[in-house]
Amino acid sequence: MNDWLLGLHVLFSLYMFGLIWFVQVVHYPLMASVGVEDFVSYERRHTQLTGWVTAPMMLIELGTGLLLAFRADDQPLFWYVNLALILLLWASTFFVQVPLHQRLSQTYDPAAMRGLVRTNWARTVLWTVRAVGLVWWVIARS
Repeated sequence: MNDWLLGLHVLFSLYMFGLIWFVQVVHYPLMASVGVEDFVSYERRHTQLTGWVTAPMMLIELGTGLLLAFRADDQPLFWYVNLALILLLWASTFFVQVPLHQRLSQTYDPAAMRGLVRTNWARTVLWTVRAVGLVWWVIARS
């Protein structure tokens, strides 16, 4: 296994781990404070700007995760589980969170905002499990 590939994967996975906790604990709950009149404009800008700090990192995380899973010469099951968790994150993002954001970019909807906070816990847990697993992997290899 290439150390640079592992390092890149861990770096971007830990970045997403930190980002998801910020989003879950701070950012999504504060959406309720924006106000009805400004909400749709806020949400549209939010999704536009958020894409810049999430999409490239998620793509790198997925790409490096795929390479690690298919090149694994040591503990391949670990890397297959890691990849499966990444795919679950992508599924949650595109089948749950993106539709909620699309709804919110059309209208102020308190139920959709609550749904966003509630369902995002799945991604928060998945990225946390992955972060702990990857840190464990790196420490165990040392």
